[in-house]
Amino acid sequence: MTLDLASYAKENGVKFFMISYTDLFGSQRAKLVPAEAIADMQQEGAGFAGFATWLDLTPAHPDLFAVPDPSSVIQLPWKKDVAWVAADCVMDGEPVEQAPRVVLKRLVAEAAEEGLRVKTGVEPEFFLISPDGSMISDEFDTAEKPCYDQQAVMRRYDVIAEICGYMLELGWKPYQNDHEDANGQFEMNWEYDDVLQTADKHSFFKFMVKSVAEKHGLRATFMPKPFQGKTGNGCHAHISVWDLDGKVNAFADKAMPFGLSAKGKTFLGGIMKHASALAAITNPTVNSYKRINAPRTISGATWAPNTVTWTGNNRTHMVRVPGPGRFELRLPDGAVNPYLLQAIIIAAGLSGLRSNADPGPHHDIDMYRDGHTVTNAPKLPLNLLDALREYEKDEALQAALGTAFSAAYLKLKTSEWNTYCAQFTSWEHATTLDI
Repeated sequence: MTLDLASYAKENGVKFFMISYTDLFGSQRAKLVPAEAIADMQQEGAGFAGFATWLDLTPAHPDLFAVPDPSSVIQLPWKKDVAWVAADCVMDGEPVEQAPRVVLKRLVAEAAEEGLRVKTGVEPEFFLISPDGSMISDEFDTAEKPCYDQQAVMRRYDVIAEICGYMLELGWKPYQNDHEDANGQFEMNWEYDDVLQTADKHSFFKFMVKSVAEKHGLRATFMPKPFQGKTGNGCHAHISVWDLDGKVNAFADKAMPFGLSAKGKTFLGGIMKHASALAAITNPTVNSYKRINAPRTISGATWAPNTVTWTGNNRTHMVRVPGPGRFELRLPDGAVNPYLLQAIIIAAGLSGLRSNADPGPHHDIDMYRDGHTVTNAPKLPLNLLDALREYEKDEALQAALGTAFSAAYLKLKTSEWNTYCAQFTSWEHATTLDI
């Protein structure tokens, strides 16, 4: 039975709803709707001019309507008068095929047709920085190896504990919080879920972290590589596939190497097969490639891959299998679109299942030290343009994500790359002025 948002407002003291959708660049767009108007909005959606956001639309297109999905509603723990609700984009009565949440829901339905239910957990990393973005917020956070720094995490206790407390209140089952490998960097983990629920939570988490940081006079950034020499922000995804009841893990087989079933291995094969094209989605910004192709950081390791390899419980590869019945994709970064991350996982995985894809041999080596010895594995793209070209060549992946989405994404992201290339930098002056 569909939740009635007007009744929800009365029962919970909600005065406003934020009807929110995420555009192609991962920007969250919302309208603040009074509870008195939510009944009509639940049926018809809130109207937007789609061209004013990062969607491939023109000013001449009709109104885009964001129709709230009541199952996603979350009352803001830090502002109880307001509830956030994820929305699906509709135009002329039809779903907007390029809209990320629409893309994901279609792929969820495809997986269900094959009797599969994909579950994921995400590990979004972020920095707490000064309001102007120029430096980390904690002047005492200077350790050479700051990961898990006890004092540093306690100096930001008020922020981290407040966010974790809200996740507990929301029933997300958070289970650990830590200072990460860069000075000023943190990670917070909560229980895995069905991909659509994980995407909605991931989207809300970014909103919540930024809001709580601002409340404390700080700024939070998920930018992939905000500071040169420091470890970048990853967003690792732990992936498992279940039957439709969610009771039998189709990836688990104790008799197989790493506890990964034949079906799990072919799903992984799809990830490996499409990895270079995947990067266009999982690493969607110019800055993303400063993380996955970074030199050694101050702490001694980037913790990011640059080669398409997989392994057992070894964090130096693009994919690791840390335990039976699941694997971890370490490619995505903090800029990844929460909905497109889940969509690309399903698209590549289903491709692997349908083609019985072989992930190739696993490697047990330390890729940071001995990666040069692996000669038969592709390197990940060096920059956003290379990734977009790989995605453009991968017709199967384009079709899986949808031709309308793929055309819009390639068009807007190529335009972004061209804008970047038109910029003059201090590096050019420093290296070329006296040539």
